[in-house]
Amino acid sequence: MKWQQVRTQQHPDGQKSVWEKWFAFGRDPQYLSMYARWDPGMIVHRHGHDSPQVVYVLAGDMMCGDVHCPAGTHIELPHGAALGPLVAGPAGVELFEVMMGDPRSWAADPQGYQRFLADRDVVQLPDPPIDLPDWLEDKRSR
Repeated sequence: MKWQQVRTQQHPDGQKSVWEKWFAFGRDPQYLSMYARWDPGMIVHRHGHDSPQVVYVLAGDMMCGDVHCPAGTHIELPHGAALGPLVAGPAGVELFEVMMGDPRSWAADPQGYQRFLADRDVVQLPDPPIDLPDWLEDKRSR
């Protein structure tokens, strides 16, 4: 499995990204299990997925909204629930995630996210190309 850079931003101290390894990507039924590594300070918008989702913090830490999530934190989201914004801690964060359905995400607060980034002098960069299965359309930039 190769690392895929799935999101990237320009921070005052340099470029930050989210990196993922996809262990299993099922079509029928749809699901995804993956390992994610976020660079220190990386910010991910408040969002949800088109499926139930489980997130487990393996190493490092992150903020989920106002909640600190250190290693060992388990987050369970029903279909339609949103979380975030998410901010990786000073050592970054490593996550194990499972989406039990369509793994693509939707933005929960695009205007709030833009304000959150602007307050931190962070610029969201275009989404890097990723190798999705041919039966799944990339909806990240929508």
